[in-house]
Amino acid sequence: MLSSVALATRPAFSVSVVTCRNDHTRWSAAEACDDFRIVLVRRGTFRRKTDGRAEYIDPTLAYLGVPGEEERFAHPSGGDTCTSVSLAPALWGSLAGDARRPNASTVYVDAGLDLAHRRFLAAARTEDIDFAATERLLDLISRVVLRAVAQPTPASAPAASRDRELAAEARSVIHDGHPAVTGLVPLAALLGVSPYRLSRVFTRELGVSLTQYRNRVRVATAVDRLEAGETHLATLAAGLGFADQAHLCRTVRAHMDTTPTALRRLLT
Repeated sequence: MLSSVALATRPAFSVSVVTCRNDHTRWSAAEACDDFRIVLVRRGTFRRKTDGRAEYIDPTLAYLGVPGEEERFAHPSGGDTCTSVSLAPALWGSLAGDARRPNASTVYVDAGLDLAHRRFLAAARTEDIDFAATERLLDLISRVVLRAVAQPTPASAPAASRDRELAAEARSVIHDGHPAVTGLVPLAALLGVSPYRLSRVFTRELGVSLTQYRNRVRVATAVDRLEAGETHLATLAAGLGFADQAHLCRTVRAHMDTTPTALRRLLT
């Protein structure tokens, strides 16, 4: 079951919050895109298949859709909540140039892109859609489109496909907070590969190390809780596995370039 709430509708773009409450593990029927779209995940995970290639989508991976593209979706882990941005062809062209299709269908959502997404959503809650919120939105979509256009065309060899699946499995385990994510060695053992292979494959596929990725996920969870009103940083740090409050603050600053206290003021 899908529900959609419009945040903004303008000639050049429209933005909606889309919530899926389905719990189906099989692929859906093919759906044809009729617009240029950017979809960023706020909550949950799902799988998306285009051109015979399946991707595991979670809050650390945004995807792009283009007109005429067929998509299938599966929700083996339950529901999700996403921000879906539809772009008019002229706006897409102003950002992507002559690239009718991006070189990459997905973009890694680092902490900077995550913060841009959150700041747009905060601005969209105000009445100033046409200036403040639009400025935030243009910053967000330009970051995504330019990265997708600049990235090389994904490899299609079977070996590359296996590497993508391994990286996706590692992301899934980290995202779910499995006990094995306490270290590289137990994580590799869980996935049935050597720590060396897992480390190399993950860095090559995502562009960041496993350590950076795990901290990225923990920082996102910390910011979620700060947005929700959490004020006790020591409790937050302990719950997320940081050594102490200072460790949490250092890690948040390294990823977000600001402190947890400043983030709470900025987003609430």
